[in-house]
Amino acid sequence: MWNTRSRPLRISTQRFAYHKPMEVQLTPQQEAQLAEIAIRAGTNPERLAKDVLVRYLDDEVRFLAAVEKGIAAAERGEFIEEEEMDARIERMFNP
Repeated sequence: MWNTRSRPLRISTQRFAYHKPMEVQLTPQQEAQLAEIAIRAGTNPERLAKDVLVRYLDDEVRFLAAVEKGIAAAERGEFIEEEEMDARIERMFNP
C-alpha cells in the first residue's frame, strides 16, 4: 500500500515561470481519501493527484476563456434576452 505520509506530493512546474518543486500539504483525511481512490483506480496517490490536477487546470483554462469571451461580447453590447436564456437553460436540463 502507498504510504502518503512519507512522501509529500511533488508537482513539476517546468512549463511555468515558477521553477521550484511544489509541495501540497494534505490533511490525514485527504491523504486517506486520495489513497483509497487511487487503489480503486489502480494507480498510486501521486499519479492520481497529478492527473486530477491536470484535468482541473485544463477545465479552468477553458472556463476562463469562455468567461473572457462572454465579457468581450457584453462589452460589445451583445446580449440575449432573459426569455432566450431561460429557454437555453431549460433545453440543457430537459433535452
